[in-house]
Amino acid sequence: MKRRAFITAAACTTLAAAGGVGYLAHARGAAAYAEAVRQTWRHGEPAGGGPQAALRELVRYAALAPSSHNTQCWRFGLGERRVSIVPDYARRCPVVDPDDHHLFVSLGCAAENLLQAAPAMGFRGEHLFAGGTADTLEVVLVPAAVQRSPLFEAIPQRQTTRTEFDARPLAVDELRLLEAAGSGKGVQVLLLTEARAMEAVLGFVVEGNTAQMRDPAFVRELAHWIRFNGGEAARLRDGLFAGASGNPSIPGWLGRLMFDAVFSEQAENDKYARHVRSAAGIAVFVSELDDRAHWIEAGRCFQRFALQATAMGVRTAHLNQPVELVSLRAAFAGFLGITRGRPDLVIRFGRGPEMPRSLRRPLESVLL
Repeated sequence: MKRRAFITAAACTTLAAAGGVGYLAHARGAAAYAEAVRQTWRHGEPAGGGPQAALRELVRYAALAPSSHNTQCWRFGLGERRVSIVPDYARRCPVVDPDDHHLFVSLGCAAENLLQAAPAMGFRGEHLFAGGTADTLEVVLVPAAVQRSPLFEAIPQRQTTRTEFDARPLAVDELRLLEAAGSGKGVQVLLLTEARAMEAVLGFVVEGNTAQMRDPAFVRELAHWIRFNGGEAARLRDGLFAGASGNPSIPGWLGRLMFDAVFSEQAENDKYARHVRSAAGIAVFVSELDDRAHWIEAGRCFQRFALQATAMGVRTAHLNQPVELVSLRAAFAGFLGITRGRPDLVIRFGRGPEMPRSLRRPLESVLL
């Protein structure tokens, strides 16, 4: 039986057994999820409660950034016209991200959202590192004229779209816009659009995914962050909502019970093959130096890339297996012709449908 059909059949059986109580719980969970999406993925009104209210609104925009498994591995401190962004190590992913590379990339994504939102709140943002280890990123805000840019407008529309795209190529001018948005200080983006190059990347993705799927610790970590239904997603406000990958909503206990049975190596590899072959191209972000400052810059570059793509009606999704495994990363860098630095992120892009969204925690949960 195919994976989705199996899950759907199991869900239907469970709901039938549970009767009216199960149905009501499902309906209430779906309604709570829909309301949480409405509250989360939206534009706010210009803050009328003074500078601190404006800073809180900027943090809300910052927290709409992506993070590994949607752990939201950040905390924000509010100062006098400044916002500090620090890692929340309690929400790190030690298996898939043992050196915290993705964690600091996520901080860069959050910082870029904040910097893109600042002009809409009447500020110009400047960023600097505090401390020799670059653990803390401080964004200093200078009063400026109110301005709303296309990248700012795209913040609530951006999503990691975990489904197939339509395989149509992008126009040359669209690729140039993406390349410009994805480039930064010490970070470049390589755009691969030829079928042969994309098939080669797929080979690395499949090799990496196979290794990760055979690692019980990786599978346990991933399963820990999956939210199997809308009610669970709305209650926890973090993690990977199963519906965002096109899977049906099922009770959490059933999803956890069935996870190992339906989450198979072959099914995942087949899925990634469809995803790559339906993409318009693959973007690889590369840092000149392998350190935290460049990881954060890579996050900023990727976020600009994703916002620019969103503004053009283009979707993005991660294919990071080739850069997550140390044993594979060097070979992948060699394929790309990289002799120094580090390949940070692998992103497929193309046009496709909007998918259900993962959520974000309440503002008070991320403020220091």
